[in-house]
Amino acid sequence: MKLFISIITVMALFTSCTEEKTETADLILINGKIITVDESLPEAEAIAVKGDTIWAIGTSHEIEKLSGSETKVIDLNGAYAYPGFIESHAHFLGLGNAKLNLDLTKAKNWDEVIFQVAEAVHNVQPGQWIIGRGWHQEKWDPVPQPNVEGYPVHTILSQASPYNPVMLTHASGHAIFANAKAMELAGIDTSTPDPEGGKIVRDSLGYAVGVFEETAEDLISVKLYEYLNSRTEDIIKNEKLSKIKLASEECLSKGITSFHDAGESFEDIDLFKELAGKSHLDVRLYVMIGESNQELKKKINDYKMIGYGNNYLTVRAIKKYMDGALGSRGAWMIEPYDDLSEHSGLNVTPINELKETAKIAAENGFQLCTHAIGDRGNKEVLDLYENVLKKYSDQKDMRWRIEHAQHLSNEDISRFFNLGVIAAMQAVHCTSDASFVPKRIGNIRAEEGAYVWRKLIDSGATICNGTDAPVEDVNPIQNFYASVTRKLIDGTEFYAGQKMSRMEALLSYTKNGAYAAFEENTKGSLSTGKLADITVLSNNLLTCSEEEILNTNVLYTIVGGKIKYQSSFASADR
Repeated sequence: MKLFISIITVMALFTSCTEEKTETADLILINGKIITVDESLPEAEAIAVKGDTIWAIGTSHEIEKLSGSETKVIDLNGAYAYPGFIESHAHFLGLGNAKLNLDLTKAKNWDEVIFQVAEAVHNVQPGQWIIGRGWHQEKWDPVPQPNVEGYPVHTILSQASPYNPVMLTHASGHAIFANAKAMELAGIDTSTPDPEGGKIVRDSLGYAVGVFEETAEDLISVKLYEYLNSRTEDIIKNEKLSKIKLASEECLSKGITSFHDAGESFEDIDLFKELAGKSHLDVRLYVMIGESNQELKKKINDYKMIGYGNNYLTVRAIKKYMDGALGSRGAWMIEPYDDLSEHSGLNVTPINELKETAKIAAENGFQLCTHAIGDRGNKEVLDLYENVLKKYSDQKDMRWRIEHAQHLSNEDISRFFNLGVIAAMQAVHCTSDASFVPKRIGNIRAEEGAYVWRKLIDSGATICNGTDAPVEDVNPIQNFYASVTRKLIDGTEFYAGQKMSRMEALLSYTKNGAYAAFEENTKGSLSTGKLADITVLSNNLLTCSEEEILNTNVLYTIVGGKIKYQSSFASADR
């Protein structure tokens, strides 16, 4: 009997030892430079992943000991691993949609836009809408003639597409261009009034030239949506699935593992939830609800989700708009525009309506993210936030955000830190818009308050970074370059004193993005116990030359320990 017990004990010990030995990593990265942005261990050589979590970080020798027969090993061969990049403000379905429709971002002039539309007409049936996005009148050479406020007149566009309605969205998303057929369907004539918060651009005789700014876009888009919604449910859903797939592929190929989606409907959130529940999302989404106050009151309690679907979907924010964009002169400015002296921009959502939204957010534990570009728009949002934060002073760490925060008056800069308001900015907007910013608001205002990252950071404010895709390319590398150089295409620098340091720019795409979504405990740095979201690049963004930043390749994008993207430049793994 004693012998039998001894044998059992020995077998148990042997089994226990065997089990300990089989505790190995699922994935390890070795022989690289791991830039953790974790102050307790800033750099390392290797990293081990177990499940979807970072298991260990250390030297290659240490981490290789955690390898087993089933472990996937990536030899980085000196490449650089970073926390997965967090896109802090863009439009997920909009990014996918841009891949399905006309891409006008590279059109050098109005003639090239017309050519793309004319080509599209040959591939569609009469009556079918032609949709595109990305044009910007300030970037065209030559300036279109005739023009009104720098915008072309629709005549040639209407001739190119007489039987197909056309809606072409401005790069900023805050204006659209429509042809005669689209305006006919919308019933636009000289008696059509400008809606509140919007403008129909007209010639001297009162005729619409084809441009509809801010809320006036809805006059045309409502007809487009009627057409799109007349299709079968299966067609509509399959198109959205295609957009999600295209957006995911684009993000992963550029090193993005998490995406702050700046405004989606309850219907689209339902689709995200369905996909997350089936583990069919490839990029982690932090979604802001873009619905009316009426709908928010009815449904908001049913839509709060934190880390749903194995941390692939979080919904705890609301998106609203205070003003428009600078390119279309919709940004609400304290003083009039230099190039349109009778105009100071637009307040696109009544302030009383935004106050009601703030109340809904505060009482339901939601973050409020308000679009504000002009200095007056930002001031009004800060005033609103300050009043609400005082009223709900028992609620700590609300982390409300201003999306864009592009143009600020000096007295408002310190208010971001003082109120705990996050500036969700897009560095690439600075270098993209710089060619026309002084034209719009003059050199003095531009230098004092345009894209003042240095002033905000020095005041203690948190900046998270993004691209506003599809307004700009979703590429974090280009955005990083803009953050640290503020260089335009011609090599000139746009008020260089406002540059970020290399580390500040990296933090704006990692730790700060996580903080801006209340997710700093699960992502934003390469630390043990956090999600294994990792972006591997060919260059060290902290030390390489400025020119080499733009030559950086994404080698791997890893989400939750799974390789979601591998470049042809990546070394063979084993």
